[in-house]
Amino acid sequence: MAEQKHVITVGGKGSSLSSSSVFQISNGLSRLNIDSSALSKASSSSSNSKTNKTNTPTQSSTLSILTNLTPEQSKASLLVLLNKLLLSSSTPPTITQLSDIILNDVTSSSTIDGVSPGDLTVAAISGISAILDHRSSALCVIVDAIAALSCEALGADISAFNLNDSGDGSSDKDVVSVAADLKILLNGSKFVNRESDEPAVSDVPVAHGKFREISRRLHSSTRVQLNSAIVSNSGSNGTARAMCATLFSLAVVLKDLGYISYNRAKHIVDSRITGDDEFCAMLLKECPRPDQLKALFVSLVSAHSEEEYVKFSHDVSSLLGMVEQIISWEALAAFVSLEGRDFVGQTPSNTSVGEDSAKAAKKGGKKKKILGKGTTALVQILKDRLLSEASQTVTVLGDLVHHFLSLLDPKDSGFDTLLRKVKDIVESNESRRLPKLPKGTRDFAKEQMAIRERAFSIIVEVFKRHGASALDTPAFEMRETLMGKYGEDSKLIYDLADQGGELCSLRYDLTVPFARYVAMNGLTSFKRYQIAKVYRRDNPSKGRYREFYQCDLDIAGQFEKMMPDFEVIKILTELLDELDIGEYEVKLNHRKLLDGMLAICGVPQEKFRTICSSIDKLDKQSFEQIKKEMVDEKGLSNEMSDRIGTFVKWRGPPVELLSKLKQERSFLENNESSLALDELEIMFKALEKSKCIDRVVFDLSLARGLDYYTGVIFEAVFKGETQVGSIAAGGRYDNLIGMFGTRQVPAVGISLGIERVFAIMEQQKDKNQDIRATETQVLVSILGDDSALAAELVGELWNAKVKAEFMIHKKVMKHIDRARDSGIPWMVIVGERELSEGVVKLKDVNAAIDYEVPKGKLVDDLCKRLGM
Repeated sequence: MAEQKHVITVGGKGSSLSSSSVFQISNGLSRLNIDSSALSKASSSSSNSKTNKTNTPTQSSTLSILTNLTPEQSKASLLVLLNKLLLSSSTPPTITQLSDIILNDVTSSSTIDGVSPGDLTVAAISGISAILDHRSSALCVIVDAIAALSCEALGADISAFNLNDSGDGSSDKDVVSVAADLKILLNGSKFVNRESDEPAVSDVPVAHGKFREISRRLHSSTRVQLNSAIVSNSGSNGTARAMCATLFSLAVVLKDLGYISYNRAKHIVDSRITGDDEFCAMLLKECPRPDQLKALFVSLVSAHSEEEYVKFSHDVSSLLGMVEQIISWEALAAFVSLEGRDFVGQTPSNTSVGEDSAKAAKKGGKKKKILGKGTTALVQILKDRLLSEASQTVTVLGDLVHHFLSLLDPKDSGFDTLLRKVKDIVESNESRRLPKLPKGTRDFAKEQMAIRERAFSIIVEVFKRHGASALDTPAFEMRETLMGKYGEDSKLIYDLADQGGELCSLRYDLTVPFARYVAMNGLTSFKRYQIAKVYRRDNPSKGRYREFYQCDLDIAGQFEKMMPDFEVIKILTELLDELDIGEYEVKLNHRKLLDGMLAICGVPQEKFRTICSSIDKLDKQSFEQIKKEMVDEKGLSNEMSDRIGTFVKWRGPPVELLSKLKQERSFLENNESSLALDELEIMFKALEKSKCIDRVVFDLSLARGLDYYTGVIFEAVFKGETQVGSIAAGGRYDNLIGMFGTRQVPAVGISLGIERVFAIMEQQKDKNQDIRATETQVLVSILGDDSALAAELVGELWNAKVKAEFMIHKKVMKHIDRARDSGIPWMVIVGERELSEGVVKLKDVNAAIDYEVPKGKLVDDLCKRLGM
């Protein structure tokens, strides 16, 4: 009895066409059915066209456009055209004609009425794209599994798969995802990491990741085209061009995929199956070669260049078919390498890979090396398929090749089963997949935390040296507290869902919460520091995060003129000097000087802040780009922009540039800029006397975009090799606290971008070699299994406030390695001899010197040696 085929209906209400449906129908795996209502409508249209005799010209297309396509591609093209016509506002009589052609053989002499050549071209590209979409989606899964088998066949170094999402937008998620899937497939494998790095293996995450990305893009564009109506003939060429742009990207990644797959297969044959001349000869003869891939790629590039889009699409499909063959041969090579030719001539067997290993172990034979948990299941699937039927017993190599390659054919009945099982292998092992961090966040390992803790201790010491008190505020504030304080950056504030009857947002910085605290508590004077995380709803990029620490110090209250401003800059130089990060400079300007400069240039006052925001980008963009923004987007004249350009180039030593500015009459005649120059003169003298002015650069291009600055503004920039941008910033804000209360309290503050400082410190490996992840002073080493003795000795040390750990193991070198790896300077070693004699062995790990100490005097002796 013939197998009942699945029926796919088009033209019905709410029905849609998928790439899978196109593939199934065009390969005869499913049966096409046109909804009866659509057929009735088409029949009615046909009758009307016979009775209404008009002279309106009708379009028609000959199927010669499809002449060079395969029957599968031709059928897919006409199926897509049929669906597009069904989706048109009026169903043409062509529907019946098309359905007859699809259900029967397609002939190049057939002509379709009411369809332009452009319509047929778009339908042809869409149909081929649907087949490519279906096959590519499947290959994305299969190719990872085959690469995993090859890794084991080659004993490859898979360290290239140890990828994590950096969280700052600088890592490719598809690449990371491929690496994670491969690690799942290879989990527990004893075959890998036996050989040196192989490029065809280390390139897998990138090549397969790009294939996933382009396949996903192809799926999105194809889905739209399959279920869109006929467009006007004038737009058909543009549609074809757009679709082929995606197919061109697919061709590029397929070519790369084919190259590295062939290289893996060739490497397996050359290094692992060298004694099997018959198999090697067959692979070299029948497997497509890189030169054939290249020739086909050149052909499709030529077709694309000549805008022969149907031929181009056909060539891309041929390229995919060639790559599928190469990957099938790679799979066969890996399988033969791992399983050998032992099963050739076997009858069907229910023996599993695991049972084979168990039997070999029982017989005392050579123990099999263990495959990964995912690849073990995959190999068993392949063996079950090859030995499934008695009539298909594998007796010669040709049988093996035939059965194996047919299994990896998308049209084979067993392919979907294989695909589903590979997906199940990956998905069932999801528990082993590492969870992901949200974008813009990251974890810190113990070594990184040691560096951070050292940095924090230095920062807190400097802050306390200047008489600052600690303060902590909530991670979220009332939304109204934060809004309107950051200018254009207010769009980066994280709003929280309203779950408690209040509209709240995560804090954007630590300054506004500080101002709110001072106002709420009626303070008139407060010098505080705070180290805490802040949150930005930013688009993560390299070095930019959505959650990060800030280290702030602010001075609020009435003090001697410009002395708090001087002190915060002095604090900044002390911080950066004592953190020992290398060369840096502190760029400094004054907000009133900026306002005066803009007034002198003729900028309207209501545009001061938005123009400052543009000027603030000069460290990342050229002045020509900034000028275009100021003129085209913000309405300044070219003359105003050019005058601004003249001033923002002024930069130099503070005292020298201040003297130059004081000679400019326009600055002295403007009240804002004149006041700013007087204040800067006071501050520069203080910086000179405190011997830190050599770190400061007076820079008129520094604008600092935040709305609340009213006076001095500054920014520290690292000048070493690590590109991190600004590492600290701050300024005076005399009006911010008054926004929250009835009293204006002037304030000035500094914020250290500690994450960027950490990035610099982590790069300075030589300086960090002496930094340990723990502060453990003593390792209590019990040579045996006496856990009670370990508890006694380490308890005595803990009670004496000694930082100690314990370890119980029979081998002394395990203890010594632990101490050396952790940088623990002292060991207390107790074995059977020491226990019987009532002593302990005290070991200076660095000097490799041992001392015997009576057990009762251990704590006193050790405390003396530790200087306690």
